[in-house]
Amino acid sequence: MRNGLFTILFTLAVMPPPGTVAGPGRADGVAGQAQASVAAAGSAKVWQGREAAFEAFIASAPFDRFEAIPVGVTHPRRAFFEAGGPAESVAWKVLPPGRPNGYWESYKSEIAAYELDKCLELGMVPVAVEKRWKREQGAAILWLSGVRSWKEVQLRAKPAVWDLQMIRMKMFDNLIGNSDRNLGNLLVDDNWNVFLIDHSRAFVTSKNLPAKFQHVDRGLWARMRALDESAVNAAIGKWVDRGAVQALLARRDRMGASIDELVRKQGEGAVFVR
Repeated sequence: MRNGLFTILFTLAVMPPPGTVAGPGRADGVAGQAQASVAAAGSAKVWQGREAAFEAFIASAPFDRFEAIPVGVTHPRRAFFEAGGPAESVAWKVLPPGRPNGYWESYKSEIAAYELDKCLELGMVPVAVEKRWKREQGAAILWLSGVRSWKEVQLRAKPAVWDLQMIRMKMFDNLIGNSDRNLGNLLVDDNWNVFLIDHSRAFVTSKNLPAKFQHVDRGLWARMRALDESAVNAAIGKWVDRGAVQALLARRDRMGASIDELVRKQGEGAVFVR
């Protein structure tokens, strides 16, 4: 399984000392100071509670400069804004929907993942918006600071909150049909918040569940069960076609059948958490 392009982008953003602002480039001005303050507190969720402000800024603010990333099959770049806004930089992914290498790829899937994350109150997918810059159109995804890839921290002892987030990750990947999850596209901050990145291959029409699971977050499952075609279209219909929406709902129903079977065999208390 490939290391996604955001594996490269976000891993390069990491600085070794815990609690510092990560990534090459500027950390000056209001944006850099704000991100440094949050990173010092241990959390990289700088957008939480300020989603609309981050979305509007990232979508409208002009890029100031780019840093080329010399690796990655989809030729990613890091794009910087002028200092003073809520975001310092983004990962810039220009990837028209299609199968250029035999796999479904789409920048729109990145945005759909973020929008569905909001709908489900998950809080694990960084801000992603559609943006047009000069002759390019793609997804601009908030570049996180103060994070490490899971590859860099996998030998450390993990707190209990880690297991709950892994349960949620598997549920989310099954819902969106993401078969490309790997250790490289999991990011962790100093508070052990887990961030999910690299969803360009998600929202496929396959009805198969890519992740095996034994446990279920009760609250998240209740929100998934409440989804219908109208709700899904409202959340992500702009970014994925009708076939992808119907496949998502079919995968949700398969998850339900699997959960019912787990409960039958193991009991509700052994399957559901929280």
